Amino acid sequence: MDAEIKAEFEKSGFSFVDEEQILRKCLTYCVNFKLSPVDLVANWEIFYLNRELTGLDIESSHMDGFLSHLQNAQKERLMKEEPHLHIYSSNDIDMFYGEKQDDSKEGFPVSPNQLLERSYFESNALTPISSEKASSSKKPELNDRITPFGQRTNKFVSQYTFNAEVAGNATNNQEPQNLDDDLIRRVPPSEICSLKIHYSQPEPGCKFMYDRIEDRFNSIEHRIRRHSNAFAKSGLYGEPTDATLASQKNIFAVGMISCNGEGHLNDNSIMLQGSVEHSGGQRVRIDLQELSQFSLFPGQVIGVEGHNPSGHCLVASKIIENKPVSLDAGLPPAKKPVMDHDEQNPPGIISRVLSVIIVAGPFLTTDNLLFEPFKELLAYATRRQPQLLILMGPFIDSEHPEIKKGTVDRSFDEIFRTEIFRRVEDYAQYMGSSARVIIVPSTRDANHDFVFPQSAFHVTMPDDTKHQIYCLANPCFFSANEITISCCNVDILKQLSSEEISRSPVDAPADRISRLATHLLNQRSYYPLYPPSVSVPLDLSLAPEALDIPTTPDLLLLPSDLAPFVKASDSNPFPFYSPNAFVGINSTNCCIVK
Repeated sequence: MDAEIKAEFEKSGFSFVDEEQILRKCLTYCVNFKLSPVDLVANWEIFYLNRELTGLDIESSHMDGFLSHLQNAQKERLMKEEPHLHIYSSNDIDMFYGEKQDDSKEGFPVSPNQLLERSYFESNALTPISSEKASSSKKPELNDRITPFGQRTNKFVSQYTFNAEVAGNATNNQEPQNLDDDLIRRVPPSEICSLKIHYSQPEPGCKFMYDRIEDRFNSIEHRIRRHSNAFAKSGLYGEPTDATLASQKNIFAVGMISCNGEGHLNDNSIMLQGSVEHSGGQRVRIDLQELSQFSLFPGQVIGVEGHNPSGHCLVASKIIENKPVSLDAGLPPAKKPVMDHDEQNPPGIISRVLSVIIVAGPFLTTDNLLFEPFKELLAYATRRQPQLLILMGPFIDSEHPEIKKGTVDRSFDEIFRTEIFRRVEDYAQYMGSSARVIIVPSTRDANHDFVFPQSAFHVTMPDDTKHQIYCLANPCFFSANEITISCCNVDILKQLSSEEISRSPVDAPADRISRLATHLLNQRSYYPLYPPSVSVPLDLSLAPEALDIPTTPDLLLLPSDLAPFVKASDSNPFPFYSPNAFVGINSTNCCIVK
């Protein structure tokens, strides 16, 4: 039969690149699909024309696509013969019967409370089959159809490895439940955390895409002058002067780092742009040969000590990267209190103890829109009962394959309300008045404005949960139990890592990712990079003060594609925290900070 298959292909003008392997697969196809060599070649010609393949050489890489073509052709024939027939595959069986996870199989002891929690979430979750006796006249649910919401290639497996990479203290043989217990204590439902929103701008419904060159210039000038005033008030470095003037004496200048031309920074392209007040906004090249240590990026405002003998190059002897602002500087006036603090938190009993679960999206597996990681996260939070649950987008990820294809049959707002917000409401109602949830958007959210800074989600809160669920802007600044928390849901760390140029002593330990996070605190800005990355829709005319970090927070949340980390700042007792995808996009990105 191999010879017959080969003869039929050659009769049609086709040849084989890997004859033995391709003929073996073709023989298998003939047997499995009950095709004669003539029928097989006829199907190949249809596949060849539909795929618009070039050349007459048949390659091994074509065989997988050809197999899918034969499977679809067979299914279409069967459907024509029996219109109401549904062909079930192993993936369907996994989807229908393998969806629920048994905690006992994962090594977790099952208590009566956990059984109650599981039954609650299973009764509220959308499942592919709600009842064996469902009426055929009933309007089919979204997951009843083979759509991006219900189609699967791999069964979602619950991951009980939260914080496994960050903790670092657990051994490979340690049980997952022991690791969780070491990281967070179960908080009684009666303990309500105080919550105060210090800054959350811009407001929902604001207009954007109206920024001008003047707005960008004013923003840069404002940052440089603000740093200059801070250096002058500190009394440590003297009055800032014009760095472009020729002088044999040592001077102190303040300006913004920029690149002389296209591309990335290098030792010969680092320029210092001064303020209009001191140098008319002119730039001068910086020579860093005398420095053994520095870390610079475009948009960074620094202080420089050195001399400029020719007027064309400032020879730096010292660089001051951090803005000299007192760490005890007060917070900005708080927003209108979002809850009655006197009633919920009587004075004198608030302590700086907080249990919080911090999560960053996406909350989808790459093969469907079932939001299984998100449902697993809420079930986990129900078991642990944190005082505060912080959810950072993207929720409806615009980078998801099915979203990019445009094959979704519902609006993005409807998906968000049904799959995300309604589940959060159910979680808040189930947990009671002790639970607090904060929702922060991302520029990758398909159902929200593509601009940064980004307003909060505009959703109507039900009366019974309006004091539990808070939608904040991106970035935002708030405090819970007198612990100040700040988050910026733009991957500024990854963008800084591609633009930064640094030098450090050979014997000094390198901690690059901590250094990148420290840049934000030193610059007092959530997004100090300028020009911005092409992926960031930065609008400096839209609440420019929203990008300022008013004071050093106790906890700075920076979701990023870089390696996950928890770092403690030298001047800050609480760590930086980057809730990255610990085990990839197919898992719930979750970490716990106590």
